[in-house]
Amino acid sequence: MAATTHTVTNQAPPLVGYDVFAADRALREAVARHLDPAQAEQARTELSVLGRAAGSAQAREWGALANENPPKLRTHDRYGHRIDEVEFHPAWHRLLAKGVSAGMTAAWTRPGGHVRRAAAFLVWTQAEAGHACPLSMTHAAVPALRAEPELAAEWEPRLTAMIYDEGLRPAAQKAGVLFGMGMTEKQGGSDVRANTTRAEPLAAQGEYLLTGHKWFCSAPMSDGFLVLGQAAPATGEGGLTCFLVPRVLPDGERNVFRIQRLKDKLGNRSNASAEVEFEGTWARRVGAEGRGVRTIIEMVAATRLDCVLGSAALMRQAVAQAVHHCAYREAFGGKLIDKPLMRNVLADLALESEAATTLALRLAAAYDSDEPHERALLRLAVPVAKYWVTKRCTPMVAEALECLGGNGYVEESDMPRLLRESPLNSIWEGAGNVQALDVLRALQREPEALNAFLEELGRTRGADHRLDAAVKGLLTELADLEGIEARARRLVERMALVLQGSLLVRFAPPEVADAFCASRLGGDHGAAFGTLPGTLDLAPVVERARPVE
Repeated sequence: MAATTHTVTNQAPPLVGYDVFAADRALREAVARHLDPAQAEQARTELSVLGRAAGSAQAREWGALANENPPKLRTHDRYGHRIDEVEFHPAWHRLLAKGVSAGMTAAWTRPGGHVRRAAAFLVWTQAEAGHACPLSMTHAAVPALRAEPELAAEWEPRLTAMIYDEGLRPAAQKAGVLFGMGMTEKQGGSDVRANTTRAEPLAAQGEYLLTGHKWFCSAPMSDGFLVLGQAAPATGEGGLTCFLVPRVLPDGERNVFRIQRLKDKLGNRSNASAEVEFEGTWARRVGAEGRGVRTIIEMVAATRLDCVLGSAALMRQAVAQAVHHCAYREAFGGKLIDKPLMRNVLADLALESEAATTLALRLAAAYDSDEPHERALLRLAVPVAKYWVTKRCTPMVAEALECLGGNGYVEESDMPRLLRESPLNSIWEGAGNVQALDVLRALQREPEALNAFLEELGRTRGADHRLDAAVKGLLTELADLEGIEARARRLVERMALVLQGSLLVRFAPPEVADAFCASRLGGDHGAAFGTLPGTLDLAPVVERARPVE
């Protein structure tokens, strides 16, 4: 009998066929915590349906296909007509359709809508992250458009429709639409006040022709875009102004929207990012002239929260893959998950993931509230969370990849795709320095924001001595903001850690809160993951993160 040399043993099975929502204890608890019982029950049902779809082999295949077959630019048709269309693999459209139908653009129309949407965003983007970009911008366009009630009345029902209507047609003929954004220009980057795109008024009130360029225009296949341009001063106040640019004009003619090329990116390959030229492009003003930043900042604030959610989703999927692998893989006489050093690594990763999820859902709940405290809290907590959670994502995903060893370094594991995706949310909607400076601006100009932040921390006063000491140290630093800019990153990091620690002390199991406070606030933690104090009870922390129902 011939000997066999290819019996496969000691390999973890694929992490498929499971409910991504039900397996995430931290997320389940946050949904129950921030919704009333009736809303929570309905949300659990919806999210489990979505969770099973996200954990299916089908969704995993769609994600792989969408990234292996990136979008293609078609500038002209076969007859030489300019069309400026972007073609996507069918898998992209299936992912996008599922996200739209799951309500990921409809938070503004449902009670508890932001918490439900945030949970759905966190669940579904674990299947594939690139298509979350148009979902995020479509959702975030709503508050910006409300600066112009007439435009909001026209576009909001289309933006919040839970129907994916593919293809470029007049918006009035579509059951649902998607939106993109164009702010960045070659010469300015994050300094949007340096934008040079010109806006010349037409005879009709609120209508303009744009001439200029956008260095990064996200999701160029969308039905409409919010962009910034300089309004000619003769028309009124002038200055940087927000505009709505439809891709197709009401009469069916294509608007002038010259897609010069698609960006060749490190990751996020399923999603298209483009350089776009405006040459007499028809647009409608959103908000007052010269108030472009104030108008579009409503959109930016919402997309910044989605950056936090997107990073939390990447973290959760990375942890789920790492814990799953180690629960099956044997080495040196036992399961990897039972080895003390590996358990330390997995627990450390799990803490980072749970802290990100808990903070993200707390911010989503604040969006659902009309209370002044909640609105003021968002002003500081969103840039704080955007800075820290997105910064922590890349090293965390890299460590999770290492838990799979060489298996994690091959494309079939999906871990390389997670790693390539992980830096992006830190760059989108203002990189780290922009977030840190925005926090300083709020501290210096908006005292109600700091009061709300400190009130939030005060809810756990006396519950953990390490948290109390960290808050005291933060207050000392906040008392003197003179020359703080050079130290802004460290300040924002401390603000994020005490806010996460406070939330975990309030809401997480004691072993999770204890480990977080001991390592992140107590100073007993090394520079690498897997350096938690040896006195902690880590087994339940790892078990809590295990992707099983």
